[in-house]
Amino acid sequence: MSHTHSILIVDDDADFVEATAAYLADKGFAVFKAYDGSEGLRIARLERPDVIVMDIMMTERTEGMYAVQAIRRVPELRTVPILVASSLYDRVPDFCIPPDERWLPFDRFLRKPIDPPRLLSIIREYLAGSGSTTMADANTSEGT
Repeated sequence: MSHTHSILIVDDDADFVEATAAYLADKGFAVFKAYDGSEGLRIARLERPDVIVMDIMMTERTEGMYAVQAIRRVPELRTVPILVASSLYDRVPDFCIPPDERWLPFDRFLRKPIDPPRLLSIIREYLAGSGSTTMADANTSEGT
């Protein structure tokens, strides 16, 4: 029996969550959905997903940052790849958030809007163990 990989999507934008979840489910993933940081943390602890896609600015502007920090404090979740998906650079173009082991320990920043096939490719990289911490997508569009 093969293992179905699971993805947790945490975002207050219901349209993004639903569309991304439908796309990933169609590609064979088990998808968990959360609409705020505390719900994301609760589901992550309960389900232990293989990859987490996390928005940064939700109801509270820094909610996703605190959720990422909280997830990293859970021993069973420390190595789960966290892909930050945000439109932050559209709002604050000169601000750069690099991954930081203590302050914001995510694995990769993805600029919204995210092209679903590109997201799928990145998720597969991490599942295969070939994903790396990078800011490569921070200043480029995910559209192509």
